[in-house]
Amino acid sequence: MSQPKLYSVEEAIKAQKSLREAAGLGPEQFPIQAFVGMISDEIESLRKRGKTDDDIASLIQRNSAIEITAAEIAENYASPEERHQHSE
Repeated sequence: MSQPKLYSVEEAIKAQKSLREAAGLGPEQFPIQAFVGMISDEIESLRKRGKTDDDIASLIQRNSAIEITAAEIAENYASPEERHQHSE
């Protein structure tokens, strides 16, 4: 059985950006719920390493233009069950 193709998030973003530009669309925007849902794997991993939602919010804010609070992370976090129910 062959290995599945894997691509980094950076390459996926480059491809999506070029497709959106070719289609005359602006950058994709995500509501807070969708954004936190997308990063819930990382949130789970950081929480297991002892990071608080305040720590995670600070990390996001220091490394991007995204303004997010610990409360928004807690409120929109997708549990492992919620994240994996779509793949079954």
